[in-house]
Amino acid sequence: PEDSGEPTWRLREKMKTSAAALCVCLNVGTDPPDVVKPSPSARKECWFDPFSTPKIKALEIIGNNLLQQYEKLQSKAKYKQCLDPTSDDLRRVCVALRKGAKSDRLLFHYNGHGVPRPTDNGEIWVFGKHYTHYMPVSVCELRQWLGDPAIYVFDCSGAGLLCRHLVDQSSNFFNDGSGNLGVDVAMDGNTNIAPETDNIIILAACSAEEILPMSPLYPADIFTSCLTTPIQMAAHWFILQNPYSMSDISVDIVADIPGKDNDRKTPRGELVWIFTAITDTIAWDSLSSSMFQKLFRQDLLVASLFRNFLLANRIMKSMGCHPLCYPYLPDTSNHPLWQSWDLAIEGCLKQLHRLQSGALIADNKGSLPSPFFTMQLTSFDVWLELGGNQQMARPMHLPIVLQVLLSQSHRTRALNLIQRYLMLSPHAVNLTLLVGIFPYIVKLLQSPTPEIKQVMIAIWCSIIGFDVSCRAELIRDPKLAGYFIQYLSSPDTFITPLQRCMAAFILTELCDNCPEGREICLMKGLHKACIGMLRQLTPPQGKGLPKPDPGVVDDTCIVRQWVVLCLAKLCESYPDGKYMCIKEGAHEVLLILLTDPSVLVRAAATFALGELFGAPPTPVKFMLATPQPPMLSPSTSMSNMNSGSL
Repeated sequence: PEDSGEPTWRLREKMKTSAAALCVCLNVGTDPPDVVKPSPSARKECWFDPFSTPKIKALEIIGNNLLQQYEKLQSKAKYKQCLDPTSDDLRRVCVALRKGAKSDRLLFHYNGHGVPRPTDNGEIWVFGKHYTHYMPVSVCELRQWLGDPAIYVFDCSGAGLLCRHLVDQSSNFFNDGSGNLGVDVAMDGNTNIAPETDNIIILAACSAEEILPMSPLYPADIFTSCLTTPIQMAAHWFILQNPYSMSDISVDIVADIPGKDNDRKTPRGELVWIFTAITDTIAWDSLSSSMFQKLFRQDLLVASLFRNFLLANRIMKSMGCHPLCYPYLPDTSNHPLWQSWDLAIEGCLKQLHRLQSGALIADNKGSLPSPFFTMQLTSFDVWLELGGNQQMARPMHLPIVLQVLLSQSHRTRALNLIQRYLMLSPHAVNLTLLVGIFPYIVKLLQSPTPEIKQVMIAIWCSIIGFDVSCRAELIRDPKLAGYFIQYLSSPDTFITPLQRCMAAFILTELCDNCPEGREICLMKGLHKACIGMLRQLTPPQGKGLPKPDPGVVDDTCIVRQWVVLCLAKLCESYPDGKYMCIKEGAHEVLLILLTDPSVLVRAAATFALGELFGAPPTPVKFMLATPQPPMLSPSTSMSNMNSGSL
């Protein structure tokens, strides 16, 4: 469990959705026999009115729109359209996709707005060969064609009927009375998912007895619109839900929100950024850590769909529908963070309206930045001040702080808050890594920004001290190891002894029982950096050293101790390292340190000399053979480290 203080943050396996079958059964112009549509009723599919063009052309446009919407979620996947297919067409597409995907996940998206509802036997409807009748296809048969793992998206009335036939009955798939159907995933991490269904993910538009909304104010495929175009659907819904505050804004404006999804400096890009942060945080606050990782960190497309499913759950519940999913997600439609989302989208729409009317002048990007992330960082700061002393607490803000790292303007503040949180306990480090911060922290080592170097050293010290396997990233790219060596030997006077000590600790762990790490560090000149640092901190021989006095220790004592240990680990069972260190005169400096005022420095020097001059491969356990990081809690000070607490 995550509370044990042991690393549990690494994903057991990574997956990807490499291909998708987009099955659209509309039969434009012909309503299914079991549905009586009001007049007027919803018409748009994928934001296009199929009655505005000829039938065949309309189906092609809708299919292309759906494909483009999915490509924005996962551009590298292979998409195959099945437009008004026969059962044979569908089978050929599914079998071919599984053959090409091998063990990767497949996506099956089903739009059944032009065919009857699914049957009680778990069958969806497609078309006969000459489109004169409907043909049933069992979802069990569909699963055999697609194979596992797979994700199923059912956008049709009565979609909940299909879930019971795809999920094994022994997995306690249940109905809680409110339409929420699925596997219970509590915050304690216990699930009832059976192994037979662990490779299945299901997103269904409504429960078994429900019919999809048909209001002419909304598109006919509300569920698909939420899953594939969440910003446009959220803005559309918000305008209609708030007729008084948004009375001067038309729903047509949502299609014209300027910018690109991946450009955070534009209105659309900023909304996507905020939406990702909010939905990730809602999931983090509502799910167990293991389920959060599985659904929101393991697969890019699955993560996007589940973020957007949270929005679909909120919007469709306001219309009397209850979307279902497997694995089950608890109801999050009333989570407090949705109010922050409403505030962000209202501000964007109001600002866009004022810009179009000429009442507001913005920057070159055409917008003013939202205060959302500034406010959330302040909230996390307050939590650290007032609630951070509860070491086992799980802060809600971590996914938001992770997103803030993408912004250069907020990055330094976010890193400082992360550093403060990591200092609370090993549990805090595990949660921070579990939420997905590690790839960002690795990438930031390549940043030339000098302001973040100090805090990056402290963060890496906490991470390496908690999980030494993280050094694999430093070994993979030798430039990253050079980052810490350069910091250790930097002549900058603003670097405190404790900060140099943390850099030395990281490098010590990089060399400890790691031949690849020692080789990289030697190649990057760690031996020269350590020996040069010790010569600066050690009086030359003959100048007179003070008598050993355990009660009087200078500020550089902790640096000398860890630099010597780093040198020892570099030489450990590594002949090339020993040769280069002796060549640089390491033994001369170490001999002087045998009379250092600090007993820890003297002990470290003795250990280093033993390694330098051929200590056996398995030496007697030394007191610091398994060193601990120099900063474990906010109360750690220079005095207690020098007195032997390390």
